[in-house]
Amino acid sequence: MEKSTSQIAESFQCQYQVFEKGSDPQLVEQAYKAAFERGKEEGFYPAIFLLEEQSVEWLTEIVAEDYDRAEIISGCKDNGKEILEEYFQNSMEYMEGIPSEEFLGNETEGETVSSFSGFISFHDGMLAADTLLLEIPVKNPWEIIGYLPMGGWNECPGPEDMISICKYWYEKYGAVPAAFTSDVMEFYAPQGLNGTDPMEAAKEHYSFCSDRVDQGTSSGKLSELAAGLKGSTVWYFWWD
Repeated sequence: MEKSTSQIAESFQCQYQVFEKGSDPQLVEQAYKAAFERGKEEGFYPAIFLLEEQSVEWLTEIVAEDYDRAEIISGCKDNGKEILEEYFQNSMEYMEGIPSEEFLGNETEGETVSSFSGFISFHDGMLAADTLLLEIPVKNPWEIIGYLPMGGWNECPGPEDMISICKYWYEKYGAVPAAFTSDVMEFYAPQGLNGTDPMEAAKEHYSFCSDRVDQGTSSGKLSELAAGLKGSTVWYFWWD
């Protein structure tokens, strides 16, 4: 275990577990799902945080700026749907000249995702770095963003938009922000799409993270993502 791991864990001021670099990632997933159920009774939501170098630098930088956790939580608005619609419209304008039906596509198969993967090393399939499972003492799952204010770089939404989108997705799908790395965010969605049309959900996912289609599908079509979302209980987003 890295020397800084326990220090960083303590800074969150909540209960936590540490999984050392090189450990079996399935242990993290099992612990997360057990904590998710236990949190319903004990009043917390779990979150997985990979302590890779970039993540630690990001967290240290946020703390150095006197980041106000309470302010972003209290400032959460009911406009997540509108934010995603605006993002999608902007994306469509950027693709001017490409027929919309070509982008939408008619794929009937897509990758179904049911396990977290953002914290797994590509080299050996084990944990890429020390990993924390935090029991964050929040009433609502979107408030996790107050503790892990992801975003605001590349094409990733900033924390202010992020928290509103997370609120919207929890209310619509029951999806909760679950796993965080320096460039990956994964949601746990035990209810799947909760009756929502897959293409509607795929548009929202693309709006949130265009690389989910541009680099995360073989066809580059929105319909491929929609097909995979039908049976997925984990939503994976990566910002290149």
